[in-house]
Amino acid sequence: MATRLQLGAPGIYQLPPEPIQALTGARMDVCAFVGVAPRGPARTPLYVGAEWLDSPCDGDRHSWPRAVAVPVESFDAYRRLFGGFEGPGLLPYAVASFFENGGIRAYVTRIVPAYKADPGQADARTAKGTLLRDKPPNEVPGDDPLTTTSAIPVRLRARSEGRWGSALSAALSFSTRPMDVQPGTLTSLRIAADRELAAGSLLQIVYAGGATTMRFVTGVRDEWDPAQPRATLQRWADLSSALPLSLSPDARVTLVEAALVLDDADGREERHEGLGLSSIHPRWLAKVVYQESILAYPMQDWIDEDLDIRADLAPYQARFSGGADDFRSIAAADFFDPEWVAGDPCPGNGIQSLAHLPELAAIAVPDLYSPAPLVERQHVATLPRCGPTFERSFPMAPPPPPLPPEQDLDGLRLDPEADLDSIIALQTSVVDFAEEIGIIALLDVPPRLHRREILRWRGRFSSPYAAAYHPWLRVSRLDDARSALIRVNPSAVAAGIIAQRELALGIPHGPANVIAQGVVDVDDLVTPSFHAEAHPLGINVYLKERDGVRLTAARTLSADPAYRQLSVRRLVTMLRRTLDQQMQWAVFEPNDEALRRDLRQLLSAYLGELFRLNAFTGAIESEAFFVRCDEELNPPRVVDAGQLLCEVGVAPAEPLEFIVLRIERGGDGTIRVRGH
Repeated sequence: MATRLQLGAPGIYQLPPEPIQALTGARMDVCAFVGVAPRGPARTPLYVGAEWLDSPCDGDRHSWPRAVAVPVESFDAYRRLFGGFEGPGLLPYAVASFFENGGIRAYVTRIVPAYKADPGQADARTAKGTLLRDKPPNEVPGDDPLTTTSAIPVRLRARSEGRWGSALSAALSFSTRPMDVQPGTLTSLRIAADRELAAGSLLQIVYAGGATTMRFVTGVRDEWDPAQPRATLQRWADLSSALPLSLSPDARVTLVEAALVLDDADGREERHEGLGLSSIHPRWLAKVVYQESILAYPMQDWIDEDLDIRADLAPYQARFSGGADDFRSIAAADFFDPEWVAGDPCPGNGIQSLAHLPELAAIAVPDLYSPAPLVERQHVATLPRCGPTFERSFPMAPPPPPLPPEQDLDGLRLDPEADLDSIIALQTSVVDFAEEIGIIALLDVPPRLHRREILRWRGRFSSPYAAAYHPWLRVSRLDDARSALIRVNPSAVAAGIIAQRELALGIPHGPANVIAQGVVDVDDLVTPSFHAEAHPLGINVYLKERDGVRLTAARTLSADPAYRQLSVRRLVTMLRRTLDQQMQWAVFEPNDEALRRDLRQLLSAYLGELFRLNAFTGAIESEAFFVRCDEELNPPRVVDAGQLLCEVGVAPAEPLEFIVLRIERGGDGTIRVRGH
């Protein structure tokens, strides 16, 4: 709001300084999911040096990023980009559980094989199509591709590798609009002074006898005509080449525009209109497809060329082919980027693609390893036919072993019992990354482990930036063609519960004691004795109850009791983020007492608001937090060094976990229940 001044005589008045804005807090409900999907952004081409993408990334490592973090705000948005439940990975089930349990924003990174030994395999598994002229029935059919002025065929490729791309089709059609053009020279045409015509526009010129020619507009210029009685502005459109004949008054000039329709035969259709057919046009066909489409990319060999359009403006079509899935080649190493370092301005590959996201609060990696196929294929037994009379029963042959799945994650297959150390190493790498960027790693206790193995797994982690969940959960999706109960990661459901509790009640409230939505059953029943043993160790357990499956705790794997509760870790992280993101204005302020006073007031007001929301312990504010920013903390040597020191201390409130009741039987036989 503008500052009001009491103005008197004309003159120069000093504008009072704007009041410092209040701190608002950073959101902590956003979770990232990294896993395997049948389609979705991957190997995004960055046309380095072109104007299509403003990116600080350069060099071979960043020219084709293998992993891309994409925000989604619903499962429908996820499905539109990454597909549904048709793949062999747990990623879609995890994201669906997150939104079903209250999440409203997530980032998704699709993992694809690195193919370091043969990078060409990725391109070979990506569907491609060439735009061919749609010939009328009276013409002889045959290949007649749309080409550029340099005779390069116009080809498109699917947005990402995979079998899905083979179902793509493209249709390019043209439309015309009449232009009010006056005869000029053979190399330029005069247009109305108020007419907007973009450079790169294509004009179709039809002479009186029916002869037709096509010309691109290379530029539009305005000139004053001094020969007129009153100087007038004339607008000229320069042509790409000279016309064969000068325009007669009865010649017809039209503006040609293109429309491209892309369809994947699975409910996703795009229509891009008002397209230009020259690389200098602001809506150049290749540029629009690259920037706006989620289905296709232009092949790079024609992106700087102009298209050679026939005068009859016949439409073109393309059928894509060559897409293939290769889930079996995905390996655990594809989830990490060993070349990424903290502070790199460009995102890395794998989970490191998330490093540059300031709003990210947690990460779950549902496909970090695959303990088993989603659904085992079984042989269909052929039983002997029954006759009209009772006979001796036929002995049943032993059932054959399960069939191998059609699509599987062989490269990620790890047996939790035999490969526990390998699983721990992978999860440790995720925790290390979470600690590096200050987010929470949501871990799953490996399934099918015995009690002693679970305790051994727990003993390998000691981080306040990690939370563990057990057991795995069973879900069923109506739109899943498998029609079976699928075992999903408990961390995915927990991520949704964490988001829902923050959005509804705030960060100080523990994200636990909530019935999980969409969960049919637990994969392993937890006995009361093991629950009593696992809870003090920081393993957050789901219990099957009468009303459903309940998440009973929200603890971290920290060895420091101060960060035992997940809500405390998240609260402190939020405070640090808020100060880091919203206090940058103080960097170039004069380092004096006025600035220190403003900082004390700003921080005290923000912490006081959190105190009133029950984020801290203590009966009064002085018992709950303190803010120090004075001359004692900032002596002359600190000020002379250009530094400003402030100390903030808080006493976070821990959520209530235990209620102890004392039952007493009086001498008269009455029963009393007292709480402590």
